[in-house]
Amino acid sequence: MTAPMPNFVELPSRDIAADKAFYAGIFGWEMTSYGPTYACTMTGGTDVGLQADPAETTAAPLPVIEVPDLEATLAAVTAAGGTISKPVFSFPGGRRFQFRDPSGNEIAAMQRA
Repeated sequence: MTAPMPNFVELPSRDIAADKAFYAGIFGWEMTSYGPTYACTMTGGTDVGLQADPAETTAAPLPVIEVPDLEATLAAVTAAGGTISKPVFSFPGGRRFQFRDPSGNEIAAMQRA
C-alpha cells in the first residue's frame, strides 16, 4: 500500500475573484465556486482551493492529505503529539480535520465521503 500523500493544497485568498482570474490566466485553471468565499479546481489530481473566508483562512498554504480512515489518523496525530487546530468537519465530498505538527505547520487530513 502506498503512503498517503497530499492531494489538495488550500491557499489563503484576500480577493477570490482576482485570484481565480490570476491562476486561470497563468495555468488555465478552471475553478468551481462553493459560495462567495471558496473555489477549487476539480481535476482529480492534486487540486488547489482558494479560501477567502477570514474566519477560515490559514496563515500559510494548507496541504491536505487524503487518508483511508479519518478517525484512525486523528488518533495517530494525537498520539504523536500533534495539536488539533480544527476538529473534524464535513465539506462537499467528505470530512476533514486540521492539525499542527511539532514545528507549528498546519496540515489537514481528509477522507472522501
